[in-house]
Order: sequence, then structure tokens, then C-alpha cells
Amino acid sequence: MIAVCGEALVDLVPRGPGAYAALAGGSPANCAVALSRLGVATLLLARLSRDDSGQLLRAHLGGNGVDLSYAVDADEPSSLAVVSLDEDGTATYRFLMDGTADWQWTDEELPPLPVEVMAVHSGSLALARAPALERFLGRSRAHATISIDPNLRAALLDPDRAHADLDRWLLLADLVKASTEDLALLHPGEDPVQVAQRWAAAGPGLVVITCAADGAFAVVDGQVVRRAAVPTDVVDTVAAGDTFSAGLLAHLHDRGLLGGRLGALSPEDVTAALDHGLRAAAVTCSRVGADPPWTAEL
Repeated sequence: MIAVCGEALVDLVPRGPGAYAALAGGSPANCAVALSRLGVATLLLARLSRDDSGQLLRAHLGGNGVDLSYAVDADEPSSLAVVSLDEDGTATYRFLMDGTADWQWTDEELPPLPVEVMAVHSGSLALARAPALERFLGRSRAHATISIDPNLRAALLDPDRAHADLDRWLLLADLVKASTEDLALLHPGEDPVQVAQRWAAAGPGLVVITCAADGAFAVVDGQVVRRAAVPTDVVDTVAAGDTFSAGLLAHLHDRGLLGGRLGALSPEDVTAALDHGLRAAAVTCSRVGADPPWTAEL
């Protein structure tokens, strides 16, 4: 089993001039759905509002087999993300999230996880805005692999705070997955491979960087492993990174490689995991919105 913790929000996706569709989203929630569709028992720790958007999120998550027994019934409203798509289908986001449910975590709302949980994945806005989640990852590290995706948002970025957060997360995480867009925001003009190697030297057993159409690479045990992207007709990139994370984690989970510090991973293990993540992300890019693949589609 894998646990995911963080935001579950509603994406308002363009459907023509002045028209939007309300779709379930949020990076951690997308990752949880993708993991479940890939056959991994998945637990989501999220604060889900009692409002209509919260009910939409519950129906979507539960309908995709995500275990919500650790989710919190929240009185605050749901967060919203207004999505913009450029001519290549690349998504950018404007967030409506002041006083909303996703960021109000307390330590009491984050109890110990079942012993079946082999890894805990978090990141994105919730980890940066809710200190209780970071403390929860620290407590969970005794028995689970910790995976973090910073998933930075340019419109909300405070560079000084982001660097401070990352310094702590590199000490906490066993797996860090980021994108070249994240690296450009944090370390403009620097070579992505050199940044990833520096991150790996700070603590994580595995650092993975996605490179959009150029695939992905990883740093493991001092070696750089590169894999090409899977060709696809891109409709949009909504949830592509979340799906990649899920594919990567699902492969490691299914091979019994989670549950510890990832020190025993071989380059061959990482190559296969990257390929699985890239195949899954390619399917998501080929269709509208956060719609990750099922195992049979891979």
C-alpha cells in the first residue's frame, strides 16, 4: 500500500470561450488516483470540504478505488484552480485558495499509518503551506519510504522560502521527483544534471527529473540514468507529472523495492521504473484533463 497526503482541489478547465468544466484535481489527489488505477492499494490523506466541490472530489476519488478512511471532513470551502492551456496543451494554473480546506492540517488529523503502507508520497502546495504535513512525513519515515514532488507554481513562488523548504525536504526524502521547470525556477541557468547530482548528495537515494518531451533522467548511487519520452499526440499536460510519479512508485512498489531508504536500487531497477512512469504519463498527455491510465492501457 502507498499513502499520499496533500491537496485535493477542483480544476476549472477551459471548454470554449468563457466556459469551464469543473474536474477533480490537485497534484497529490491526481497521483493517488493514478496509483489506484495502476493496481496499487492507495490511501489518501486529504482535507475534503463538505461543500459541493468536496462531494465531487469524494465521488471521484472513491469511484477510482482510493481509500478515504484517513481523509478529514472539513468545514472550510474547497480550493479551486483555474487552468489555462497554451497552443501546445501546456497547462498553467491560477489558484483560489485563501482560507480553504487543504491547508488547515493539525497534527491530530494525521495519525500513524497502517503497517501495510510501504511509502508516503507528498509535495506540491500542501507540503509547502501546511507544516503539520512535514512533521507527519518525519514521523512516517521510520517504517516507510518518503517520496516528495515539490511541484512548484511560478505564480506562488517565494524563492527564499522554496530554497529553505527544499533544503529540509532533501534531508527528509528518500525519493525526490521534480521537473526541469521546477529546476529553472529554483536554479535558473544551471545544468539540470548538476542540480540533481547536488540534490542526491544531500540525502535522497533517488532523484528523478522529468524533462517534458525529452523524457526523464535519474541520479542513483552516483550514476545518471536517462530515458526517452514515449511518443504521443499531446492534448494537454494536466496531471502528466503526477501520473509519472505514480507510474514510478507503482513499479517500485510492485517489485518490492519500497519500505526503506532505497539504498539498494540498481540502475536497472531505475531504468524500468522510469520507463513505466513515462508510459503512464504519455497516456495522460493524450487525453483531456487529469485522466491517468489503467494498468490494462499500458
